[in-house]
Amino acid sequence: MDVGELLSYKPDKPGSIPKRKKNYDDDENTYYEKRRRGYGDEEVDSTGITEEERERILKMVEEEPETENLDETTMKKMLLQFEKKVYKNQEMRIKFPDLPEKFMESEIELNEVIQEMHVIATVPELYHILVDLNTVQSLLQLLSHDNTDILCFCFPHITIAVVDLIQELTDVDTLHESEEGATAVIDSLLEGQVVAVLVQNIERLDEMVKEESDGVHNTLAIVENMAEFRPEMCTEAASQGLLQWLLRRIKAKIPFDPNKLYSSEILAILLQNSEENRQLLGELEGIDVLLQQLAVYKRHDPITKEETEMMENFFNCLCSCLMYGGNRGRFLKGEGLQLMNLMLREKKMSRNSAVKVLNHAMTSTEGVDNCQKFVDILGLRTIFPLFMKTPKKTAAGPNPEELEEHIASIIASMLRNCQGTQRQRLLNKFTENDHEKVKRLLELHFKYLDKVRACDDQIEREKTRLKQRGEDVDDELEEEFYLRRLDVGLFTLQLLDYVMLEICSSVAQSVKQRVMQILNMRGGSVKSIRSIMREYAGNIGEAKDPETREAEQNRILQLVDKF
Repeated sequence: MDVGELLSYKPDKPGSIPKRKKNYDDDENTYYEKRRRGYGDEEVDSTGITEEERERILKMVEEEPETENLDETTMKKMLLQFEKKVYKNQEMRIKFPDLPEKFMESEIELNEVIQEMHVIATVPELYHILVDLNTVQSLLQLLSHDNTDILCFCFPHITIAVVDLIQELTDVDTLHESEEGATAVIDSLLEGQVVAVLVQNIERLDEMVKEESDGVHNTLAIVENMAEFRPEMCTEAASQGLLQWLLRRIKAKIPFDPNKLYSSEILAILLQNSEENRQLLGELEGIDVLLQQLAVYKRHDPITKEETEMMENFFNCLCSCLMYGGNRGRFLKGEGLQLMNLMLREKKMSRNSAVKVLNHAMTSTEGVDNCQKFVDILGLRTIFPLFMKTPKKTAAGPNPEELEEHIASIIASMLRNCQGTQRQRLLNKFTENDHEKVKRLLELHFKYLDKVRACDDQIEREKTRLKQRGEDVDDELEEEFYLRRLDVGLFTLQLLDYVMLEICSSVAQSVKQRVMQILNMRGGSVKSIRSIMREYAGNIGEAKDPETREAEQNRILQLVDKF
């Protein structure tokens, strides 16, 4: 297709073109009418382009210089030119420190060569040259420029141009094109403590200025790119001041904006798989920061889809933090239980995610105090209605089956951790209203038992086919099968059956009688429940303290024997 054909191209149907954002409240005809008026009385063809514009575009296409492919030699020349411009700019700054107009020209020349360097992102296999010629360190030095007050006089802003370049160079899709080149440049950036340098630079930016706000966004994108390519760098990044900056940015009293959303995403990434970062956040009083941000949503739903996403990020951050045992006490002290309980009562969009947080706060032996306190603040009045009727899926939070797992886990944790009057109040719930909660417990038991049995039948068929082909079912495949069973609901079934065993051994005899009655009516068997719980005991995850794991296994097996 030549240029003339390109300019005269017409789409098949206007209706097939995605709607664009309009700047007017009028209908589509008025919108295009206003566009035409902007061109005066000039004649506009059917493509919406004036004759003068058509000629100008043709001229631009004809005059467009042919770009040569970037090879190793061309790239080295470009990087040498960059180093020369850096040196000249530094020289002029030192020579005329108080006269920005004297080094303005060198500043602009430096920016121009930085813009040209964006083409390097198209050849990641040559990234090693950036390291060999020490260009990465030169870029980092530009980010940590001492004369920040003088930079504000310069146009364009050099530090923002450098951030934009590094962001493009570290784009994840680009990095995966060349493992060797990507590894070289990422190693060099980390050796230069890139995160510390970026944090130092980001603290000097004024987000009220659009260009600098974009610079903050691109800085966070660099961290995301590097974390995705090399997840283990998250701990190092947090310790270099990033975690502190993210907490300050999140709690800043400014209207919701894309950078606050992005900050919540980066915080969730840092906490996802790093025990050290969870501990550090707790020490920086980050639990309180997250609770303060979430408190807004106890009575009000997020306004936009983006704000909903940010709220979910905060909930995920809180769940990650609570996986570190030391943060459970901080959550309790910060009245996190009370806030989550209020969210359950208010029935807003935050309710389903609050259930997930409660599960993380109350599980294991480190959740004993939270379990006791939850009963004290009348949490049983809010959690059991959700047990009786699972909430529907909302725009945020877990789906109904995940909620059933979280709720079953909360009740199981309370049965395991509560003592004295709190435990008795919990057990009494299962005798109320003619044992309605026992009926619901068995209803859920059979629901998930059917799911697991269907999965087991499918796995057996697969094993049979493998044996017919003469293939062995090794340990790795057995583990894969077990994980598949967990995904369809085996873990939820194990939790429900654990609750069943607990209440049958601890509450009035009428509870066990009702359980047996429903099992007989539905064709269930005590034998299958015992088998499920023995499997559960044998697969309890490795606790930090082997004695704790062994004690829990013995407790479950004792309950099985009593049942």
